[in-house]
Amino acid sequence: MKVLVTGASGFLGSHVAEQLVQKGHGVVALVRRSSSTKFLSSLRGVELAYGAIEDAESVRRAVVDAGVDAIVHSAGLVKARDEAEFFRVNVGGTRNMLDAAKAAPSMKRFVFVSSLAAIGPSLDGRPVAPDARPAPVTRYGRSKLEAERLVLAEKDALPVVVLRPPMIYGPRDQESFAFFQSVARRFLPMLGDGKNTLSVIYASDAAAACIRALESDVPSGRAYFIDDGRVYVWRDMLADVESAIGARAFVRVGVPFSLMRGAALASEGMSRLTGKPVMLTRDKLNELSASHWVCDAGEARRELGWEPQVSWAEGTRRAVAWYREHGWL
Repeated sequence: MKVLVTGASGFLGSHVAEQLVQKGHGVVALVRRSSSTKFLSSLRGVELAYGAIEDAESVRRAVVDAGVDAIVHSAGLVKARDEAEFFRVNVGGTRNMLDAAKAAPSMKRFVFVSSLAAIGPSLDGRPVAPDARPAPVTRYGRSKLEAERLVLAEKDALPVVVLRPPMIYGPRDQESFAFFQSVARRFLPMLGDGKNTLSVIYASDAAAACIRALESDVPSGRAYFIDDGRVYVWRDMLADVESAIGARAFVRVGVPFSLMRGAALASEGMSRLTGKPVMLTRDKLNELSASHWVCDAGEARRELGWEPQVSWAEGTRRAVAWYREHGWL
């Protein structure tokens, strides 16, 4: 297949492009001219298409003119200055992708990478089921849910599949790297008592799920959670990061949410001054304050024939090795 990958110059998209090339597929990578394409340029069989998902004309060129027959849409904002910006890119961009896909002569599969954030946290600690009623708690989550609804509304016009990962981590990720960097500096960040629980997935496993969603003959309109099959406690996860780095944090303290709220206000003020989006906002605290971000990927395993390979403990070791090899740590 010839597959268009959005977000290919970013984290998950780069892993998707890498695995597609390894499996012999052609790849068209939709990238901004300002994006670093050093890694993509190292992959044989990757064609660069310059544009952005919020630019409908560039999307159409990348899909229709390039002659792709499948799409993995993983691009999107994880931080924005306001809710309108989240919706303009995450929802408007997805609408552009769908319009282009419907105009393509032969579209075999459209895979949309959504998020557990679109459904929301577990209220009782049990993994959220794929058919759970959506209750997103952040602007990002609401934008991903609306994008999901656009995708699933086209299930009779296009062969669509939605994937909902929890936190993705691993090589080339700048967001989760902050945790590794903090521990390397001997500071262990814990919100509250550190007993909150999470599902996670290693980058290569998430990319493999995207490709299985492309290749598997499942009904259009299916939506799956993907994770590594375990539920983790945050303080234990941080201990695994300490083990991977080989250093124990000197400062081990639970950060009260009142202090985090003050930090979020300061962060928002800096965003207004610089005009740049920031990750820590009062809206983000709605996510951080939830005790359980856990999901159930059983249906993805059964229907896609997909199995994650990397646990958190092993994934942290691999991530630390990569960060050190590339001078991040």
